[in-house]
Amino acid sequence: MSSPITSYLLVALILFCIGLYGALTKRNAVVILLSIELMLNAVNINLVAFAKYGMFPNISGQIFSLFTITVAAAEAAVGLAILISLYRNRNTVRVDEMNLMKR
Repeated sequence: MSSPITSYLLVALILFCIGLYGALTKRNAVVILLSIELMLNAVNINLVAFAKYGMFPNISGQIFSLFTITVAAAEAAVGLAILISLYRNRNTVRVDEMNLMKR
């Protein structure tokens, strides 16, 4: 029987791959932000899994996970604020049409 950490790592791997695929292939900025959130959640799963099932189980994984959740919330808030501003100026949320240097 495999160790219980492998199932957590497999779920985190799948989430991270889905997020990476979305961040690299999609052109909608909202979908890219959601994909980055998926990747950060995969990192959180890894942190908590290693904190519980690692060689030296302790609470540091949960603490790092809380910091990651805080960074993800700040990233979402700032990213959405930037997207709203860009949408008001350019009337699009497509990444390939956002070139701020040109007028």
